[in-house]
Amino acid sequence: MKAGIIGAGRIGKVHAKNIAMFVPEVEIKTVADPFMNDETEKYLKTTCRVQNVTKDAEDILNDREIEAVLICSSTDTHSKYIIEAAKAGKHIFCEKPVDYDLAKVHEAIDTAKEAGVKLQIGFCRRFDHNHRGVYDMVRAGKAGDVQMIRISSRDPEPPSIDYVKVSGGIFYDMMIHDFDMARFLAGAEVTEVMAAGSVMIDPAIGEAGDVDTAVVMLKFENGIIATIDNSRKAVYGYDQRVEVFGSKGCVRNENDVPNTVILSDECRTSYENTYKIMWDRYTGAFVSEIQAFVDAIVNDKETPVTGIDGLYPVLMAAAATKSLKEGRPVKISEVE
Repeated sequence: MKAGIIGAGRIGKVHAKNIAMFVPEVEIKTVADPFMNDETEKYLKTTCRVQNVTKDAEDILNDREIEAVLICSSTDTHSKYIIEAAKAGKHIFCEKPVDYDLAKVHEAIDTAKEAGVKLQIGFCRRFDHNHRGVYDMVRAGKAGDVQMIRISSRDPEPPSIDYVKVSGGIFYDMMIHDFDMARFLAGAEVTEVMAAGSVMIDPAIGEAGDVDTAVVMLKFENGIIATIDNSRKAVYGYDQRVEVFGSKGCVRNENDVPNTVILSDECRTSYENTYKIMWDRYTGAFVSEIQAFVDAIVNDKETPVTGIDGLYPVLMAAAATKSLKEGRPVKISEVE
């Protein structure tokens, strides 16, 4: 299967490399990016075995040999390229979020459905071995009737201020992964969101109109309550854990580490530190989500993370943003 990638930034390069190394069913024919330079071109052609590079996404969209498109461009272009790729009859994998504008999210999903193409949204954490292990145990009934969910998600370093200014805010950029995970684990839809946030790490983030430390409480239609905490800076590295508490017990995972080596000496017992780079932390998940996307195309079945799965976290992010600004609980129906 020949595929194209729109966007040659960090995540575009990650997908190109992973496909070259771990997904032999796919050949990346073309990568497009308006800011393509000689260094990126060399990396894509030598490390990722990409045939062609271009600055124009139309070269991918108009290529009849290309069956599938991975949209890894800036968020404000996601819905545009979903619509154009769908109209061109190409299957679509799109990084999160679909868009900040709910009308554009709906238009993108509807266009893909009308065109009869596959659409998968890049919520990679569903494919992480730790998070998936919790999900499988919950679905097997090990926790009983789920009552509470707790998610912690903390990054080792905040993004650049230039990125913060166009990111849509912490709820759209960072916590949206956790919104998806909470919904995934609960197996239900959120009805109400309450958010609190502060600027505790970098005053420039506050000046850009965002917060860097946030906690959100979610109420689900089936009575489950979930709490999510996010921080833009954990000095020890990536810290991402989930816990599901229910009538029969509790299922949780520990933070992932490169290895489980323990050093004990006369002063202390210490463990391996956590991952410092997201691409290392989620390598397996990034590969698995692309393999699932290919499987959906080859075997003509629904993608594991559909367009609708991409819609609900955006609704939750919109409600959280409104809640933070207005200092009150916000029902999903208010933003839907």
